[in-house]
Amino acid sequence: MILLCLGLVLWWAGHLFKRVMPERRAAMGNAGQGVVAVTLLVSVGLMIWGYRTADFVPLWTSPPFMVHVNNFLMVLALWTFGSSHAKDAKAWPASRIRHPQLTAVKIWAVAHLLVNGDLAAIVLFGGLLAWAVVEVIVINRAEPEWTAPPPAGAATRIRLVVITVVLFLVIAYVHVWLGYWPFPA
Repeated sequence: MILLCLGLVLWWAGHLFKRVMPERRAAMGNAGQGVVAVTLLVSVGLMIWGYRTADFVPLWTSPPFMVHVNNFLMVLALWTFGSSHAKDAKAWPASRIRHPQLTAVKIWAVAHLLVNGDLAAIVLFGGLLAWAVVEVIVINRAEPEWTAPPPAGAATRIRLVVITVVLFLVIAYVHVWLGYWPFPA
């Protein structure tokens, strides 16, 4: 559990460094990008290693129907994250909300909290949910002005549907490969 918590701390630090200490980050120049990238890679490695090696401490059991809710929310999270990646015009919800990628992280974390009732999962997904909430608050305070981008056309939305479905299937396969069945039994 210590490695998991250390990974979360590094994740938070790597992402919030620029916002909390902008002068120090600016003084690092381009080298700062490398430091942040390495910090984030190490944090992900520690979170994965810490989660996989943590003792299983059950706190609650999810009802079986939550698997359907989780999968729906995962599709929504992938769609929401991808909606921000088109150039210029954005697909819904990125055409309406300021932080679609952080919103996607929140959806992803909630989806996983709904189906994982063990201590390590609550620390991991709860910690990342809290980070996404704090990140939105910090960004909005630092940059209060925002203009919504124009909505994207049908071609962008069709591409996003295909990408979302393919990514969902790849992620499901990775879960199966790791030994977690992501579908109803």
